[in-house]
Amino acid sequence: MSRTPRVVIIGAGIVGANLADELVARGWDNITVVEQGPLELAGGSTSHAPGLVFQTNPSKTMTEFAAYTVDKLLSLRADGVSCFNQVGGLELATTEARLHDLKRKLGLATSWGIEARLIDPDECEKHYPLLNTDPLANGNRVLGGLLVPSDGLASAARAVQLLIRRTRDAGVAYLGSTRVTGIAQAAGRVTGVETDDGVVPAEIVVSCAGFWGREVGRMAGLEVPLLPLAHQYVTTTALPEQFRRNDPPAAQLPGLQGPSSEARLPILRYQDRDLYFREHGDRMGIGSYAHRPMPVDIGTLPRVGADEMSAHRMPSRLEFTPEDFLPSWEDSRDLLPALRGAEIEDGFNGIFSFTPDGGPLLGEAPELGGFFVAEAVWVTHSAGVARAMAELLVEGQSRTDLHGCEITRFEEVQTSDAYVDETSRQNFVEVYDVIHPLQPRESPRDLRVSPFHARQKELGAFFLESAGWERPHWFEANRPLLDELPDEWRAPERDEWSARFHSPVSAVEAWKTRTAVALYDMTPLKRLEVAGPGALGLLQRLGTGNIAKKPGAVTYCLLLAGDGGIRSDVTVARLGEERFQLGVNGNVDFAYLRTEAARQSAADPARWVHVADTTGGTCCIGLWGPLAREVIGKVSGDDYSNDALRYFRAKRVHIGGIPVTAMRLSYVGELGWELYASAEHGLRLWDLLFEAGREHGIVAAGRGAFNSLRLEKGYRLWGTDMTSEHRPDQAGLGFAVAKGKEGFVGAEALAARADRPEEKVLRCLTVDDGTSMVLGKEPVYVDGEARGYVTSAAYGYTVRAPIAYAWLPATVGVGDAVSIEYFGERIAATARAEPLVDPGMERLRG
Repeated sequence: MSRTPRVVIIGAGIVGANLADELVARGWDNITVVEQGPLELAGGSTSHAPGLVFQTNPSKTMTEFAAYTVDKLLSLRADGVSCFNQVGGLELATTEARLHDLKRKLGLATSWGIEARLIDPDECEKHYPLLNTDPLANGNRVLGGLLVPSDGLASAARAVQLLIRRTRDAGVAYLGSTRVTGIAQAAGRVTGVETDDGVVPAEIVVSCAGFWGREVGRMAGLEVPLLPLAHQYVTTTALPEQFRRNDPPAAQLPGLQGPSSEARLPILRYQDRDLYFREHGDRMGIGSYAHRPMPVDIGTLPRVGADEMSAHRMPSRLEFTPEDFLPSWEDSRDLLPALRGAEIEDGFNGIFSFTPDGGPLLGEAPELGGFFVAEAVWVTHSAGVARAMAELLVEGQSRTDLHGCEITRFEEVQTSDAYVDETSRQNFVEVYDVIHPLQPRESPRDLRVSPFHARQKELGAFFLESAGWERPHWFEANRPLLDELPDEWRAPERDEWSARFHSPVSAVEAWKTRTAVALYDMTPLKRLEVAGPGALGLLQRLGTGNIAKKPGAVTYCLLLAGDGGIRSDVTVARLGEERFQLGVNGNVDFAYLRTEAARQSAADPARWVHVADTTGGTCCIGLWGPLAREVIGKVSGDDYSNDALRYFRAKRVHIGGIPVTAMRLSYVGELGWELYASAEHGLRLWDLLFEAGREHGIVAAGRGAFNSLRLEKGYRLWGTDMTSEHRPDQAGLGFAVAKGKEGFVGAEALAARADRPEEKVLRCLTVDDGTSMVLGKEPVYVDGEARGYVTSAAYGYTVRAPIAYAWLPATVGVGDAVSIEYFGERIAATARAEPLVDPGMERLRG
């Protein structure tokens, strides 16, 4: 029997203990857990966490994590009592905006398979009799709620103790009161964990250190972008007698904190005032996000010895600041009049981890093999994250898509202390806000701008932000052209929600792209240079396409996971025998390619490969439209005919004397090129093309038009339309897998499934009434039953109808009727053959 790797888990909180358990369940038996606090009460966030589990989340991945956490904690039992009290969850609306948002959340729950329903004020009171049914102090009143019966309360500290007992019996070693002082490493791999009691050898180290995670990461040379912030929680004195219930006490595990079954009412969120509530027997627990952000300097936290650690004295429990809580106390007593007969008995400022985008941090360090992190994970998602990490370690990948959680997803500028501090504070402030899916952060901005930024501002660009980049969504300079816009290109009026961060100007920009010519700033598309004698072999092994073509060829291909799931899609241009330019989806791809290149180079130095991120030093203009040749012909003497530069080919050209790599590609489905130049020439390149295009009606166009046009052409957006959950044929991308090619990552998995029909596929839908908009993630109903969900959506200006792509049962065929639920209303839609525009590719190849 082969030996399993030596694993050291740093941290015995709810994540670390669950991870040990998940590894044991998969047959691993060489596991050590190191905890700086005493095992009975470690003193981290788990030790004071209130344990609320609300499962519904805009992220499908986060919802899956939470649902698994519920299932596992329900199954984790002692003396007949589980570690989860499924009292249900109730979110209240006291404003029309919040009530509208609860309808959206109901759609999210339905899309991700969570049972939920909207209830009226009377039913809210039936489920939560303590509610004030009269007008509140601010003039609002309870308008309704979202009830999720499977939500509830996790007994986190109790669960940890049961998991420790179970995994100890299976052979897991626990080292309590043992401080980690460093990460031992050699030849680019982890070799152990240094502690104040010596080195614990390891081939795999997983940091589950919670808000200490940034410090542990730096021991391994990894920036872990999280900020410890204090969050206020209080427990009241006993409620007045008339509000108490004499339920029999639940069984308790001797020596452990009692389970959360002492609660009978649903857990309650009053998000209009940034508050949540849970019962503690005849007392009420209240958590508040309404106070100022309180960042914590980990270096100032007290050292608490094992003999001193208690529920009221631990490193993660800071002194209560009552002045910060007083407004929330008044709001609480207003909503729950029973609290007017009680007082605050106990309060503290408890430390939790926040990140720049609010998501957890999972995965392997790109520069140190074998060092993994599972940080910024709350109790809500703990067991689900642990399962995903165990799958990643044992099987090489998680069965749950992790692209939104990867530790490598942030650009370098987004891991700086200043950025992490500001954005994490803002996420704390907005944790219960109604956030539009397109809503950009207000600050910091202008972190990354293309060389065309000055011109874009002159043209009145409305910018959204992504990965630090400023990206024009539309240009106000084009607004006067609305007077010239033909009637058939005019879009219908939108509802208030879908009209946010949208402008009718996008119709003008789409019209000009289809009928004349437009400039698009494609600079934020991440670009890599892959070079060296092993470059071709690396790309052939990782990609599904045939890269072994002559220089000048461009290949669209997929990067697959071992099970055949799509981990990314990339465009590969062979610029020389040993030099390639890749267009990738983000920093996760860069980290993956860099890691694989390093492994290949180490295994065979003769086949070395260097992977570099060239994005910041270069720029890209998409020049697209039927008049694109007329424009470029005025400023370049090179031949851009079909014979000289065919579709999916690249060559070096000069535009106004500027050296440019021109690639015959178009993500909007029109004739044209992606034009790449050094950033120092970018502004002049823009000016030359814009001036040359004036007589042809050129416009600068933004992402609003871009997204519409790419959906009309059926082009997928990775991370939105498909992820690692999906295989090429399912996603309509089977053409990107070269026929007869073998030996690439995921090839065996695809071959094994070749004769198995797909159960779900990505379908193109159009809305029947031609006017009703959706935005994405809405549930789709087939024969009256929720069977799928929307991925991308936009108004199709060319086809004069809203377009939505959706994952649906494979039995849904072209012409079949479905309906999309949007804020509680069913919108009729029809499955269509794709692409909707130019199926014969005449426009692209013209």
